[in-house]
Amino acid sequence: MIMWYAAALLFGGMYVNVGVQHFTNTAWFEPIVPSVLGDPTIWVLITGVMEIAIGVGLILPWTRRYAALSSMVFLVGIYWANLNMWVNNIPLDGKTYADHWHVLRLVAQLGMMGLSFAIWRSSQTTETP
Repeated sequence: MIMWYAAALLFGGMYVNVGVQHFTNTAWFEPIVPSVLGDPTIWVLITGVMEIAIGVGLILPWTRRYAALSSMVFLVGIYWANLNMWVNNIPLDGKTYADHWHVLRLVAQLGMMGLSFAIWRSSQTTETP
């Protein structure tokens, strides 16, 4: 159980960090927002708020279970932006990425979903280390 407690703290901190980046470097995230959604800035800011909320939720023991479930749902939904980047060969910082990098990103996304599931499952039985 202590392993999942530590994993939740680390993963939560990573979520908060990326969420804050959505506000400090909004333009970096905007190109991968699917154009059908309209103004990319609002979507970058909304997802930044969601990431910060999930991160804080993972850090706090009494919200961890719900945050882990939210993380699983969020990661499924947000992959649309990564898939958009891959399919449309959208550059970030002026650089496009080969298919193997996109496959690695997908594997990482699946790994984060698995970690979210593991944290969720471990949080069902206990909320503290």
